[in-house]
Amino acid sequence: MTFHLHKFPLMSRSKKLHDLITNRESRAAGGGEQDEEEEEDAGEIREEEVVLEVDEDSDVHRIRLPDFPGGAEAFEQAAKFCYGVKLDLTPATAAPLRCAAERLGMSDDHSDDNLISRADRFMSHTVLRNPRDAIRALRSCEGLLPLADDLGLVSRCVDAIAAKAAASTPTALFGWPINDAAAAAAAAAGDRPRRKNNAGAGATWFDDLAGLSLATFTRVIAAMKERNVGPEIIEGALIAYAKRSIPGLSRSGRHVGGATAAAAAAPSSDGEQKALLETVIANLPEETIKSNAHTGTAVGATTARVLFGLLRTTSILQASESARDMLERRIAARLPDAALDDLLIPSYSYLVETLYDVECVERIVRYFLEGRDADDGNDDGSELETPGREASRRAMLAVGRLMDAYLGEIAADANLKPDKFCDLAWALPDGARVYDDGLYRAVDIYLKAHPGLREEEKEKVSGVVDGRKLTLEACTHAAQNERLPLRTVVQVLFFEQLQLRRAIARTIMANEGGAAGQGEEEGDSDAGGTWRVATRGNQMLRLDMDSMRNRVQELERECTSMRKAIEKMDRRGGGSTPGERGATPAMEGRWGSMVTKRFGCKFPAQVCQSQQRTVVARPRRPRIEQSP
Repeated sequence: MTFHLHKFPLMSRSKKLHDLITNRESRAAGGGEQDEEEEEDAGEIREEEVVLEVDEDSDVHRIRLPDFPGGAEAFEQAAKFCYGVKLDLTPATAAPLRCAAERLGMSDDHSDDNLISRADRFMSHTVLRNPRDAIRALRSCEGLLPLADDLGLVSRCVDAIAAKAAASTPTALFGWPINDAAAAAAAAAGDRPRRKNNAGAGATWFDDLAGLSLATFTRVIAAMKERNVGPEIIEGALIAYAKRSIPGLSRSGRHVGGATAAAAAAPSSDGEQKALLETVIANLPEETIKSNAHTGTAVGATTARVLFGLLRTTSILQASESARDMLERRIAARLPDAALDDLLIPSYSYLVETLYDVECVERIVRYFLEGRDADDGNDDGSELETPGREASRRAMLAVGRLMDAYLGEIAADANLKPDKFCDLAWALPDGARVYDDGLYRAVDIYLKAHPGLREEEKEKVSGVVDGRKLTLEACTHAAQNERLPLRTVVQVLFFEQLQLRRAIARTIMANEGGAAGQGEEEGDSDAGGTWRVATRGNQMLRLDMDSMRNRVQELERECTSMRKAIEKMDRRGGGSTPGERGATPAMEGRWGSMVTKRFGCKFPAQVCQSQQRTVVARPRRPRIEQSP
């Protein structure tokens, strides 16, 4: 851009222009034509170059200022200042004008109250006192490097932001940031600003900070850590920066405007995004913030969702193993706040057969248990129920419910092996589940989606469910579930009967205890009666257990004998074999009656046809009970 200006206003304020014009005038007196030819051969004007045509008494001096800090806009403001135009400084223009004044030599040594001193006063008294203004000035310094760094503008802005962030920790007397509009209105009214809008203002400050480049942002985070800024502020700033810089990370902001802004601020190549992601993960604070009833779990849930989004991005960009491990350990600390949708991480590697990344979830659960064991090791060992223990117990129960839901979701995957399913089910301790109904639902879904399992595999998968922790509704469903192995069904029936026995015993004991409370003189006799009732109930329960055990063994022997007999008949072959094409219904009936008579089964015979996988029940006939 070319400016046509007068030399005396410029020379009165700028020492550099004064020296250039003076030297040219002195050279023009001795050999002006040669200088003009050299100037004409200087080449064409480059881009981002400021050209001055200084006209004074028909003497034109053409001065070129290549790589001028701040560009033509900054020079125009400096030229207006030389002409005495009122200077309008803003946080976005203060740093460019300060660098332009430094290049032009507009110091107080050359002229009183010059541009350098005015820009420095505005930075100190206005910009650096407001954190958002300091962020705007720091953003404007990114295009002025390295001059802005040499002048100390970058370090001053970074220190001001870190100092204000350190004052905003929860332990500080006066928090920061506060809403600028609310503060101005309160100051005009003579009142002190209220702090109810601090959350929204903090989010706005994080958004402003997220507009910096990666190098500048990393420098700000390092300054915050040096000043011991609270981990919640550092973590919030990092997450806001990741949301703005990595497209698709924030699910809540996937609208047109948010996607456009994220795409505009995102790095252009995968390598830059990978470097940005690893930098964000490496700067996450070591301390974790445990949500409580006062702060609520919404913030923790939001943080867990974003951390899981970062984990998905590490898989897509193939980040380093150290960054992935570090992120998984931080997610483990927030696992109780996570949702089922967060755990459903797709498998981006062609080497993994499963639909979801099960190995990653297994590692996160292991890290969660390791952190819990470390917390228990730091406990004083007292038996008293403390708020910390209660919070830890609630967190474990939340993780148990989350894992049951996750198992139910991945159970339908045909490529999920039984061993991996059992490992995930056994990953949590027994105290993580009050009832195993959710785990039983996952087992039922897995058996339905994998009909080709062997009997041993079915028993192993079904063995992850503790029949003693099933509710009556779940026991009723399991007793009628044809997909469960026979041993599991018998165990469920046994525990169901055990629950009923205990319920009846408790009812009897409660009734006896209520009757004993009617008179104090009958207290001893009633206590003896309650004891006798409990003893009798235990004896009945022991007899029932023995009877149930004998019955299970008898059923197993009968099933084994029937299986051997059927295999022997199949080996003999022939047209009379039941289920073949030439077999008649009469022949099938004779075969079924033969099996019934031979083994003394007390239930209607069922004929299994090999061509169709259905069981055909024979019509009921009057049965003659045989003596054992």
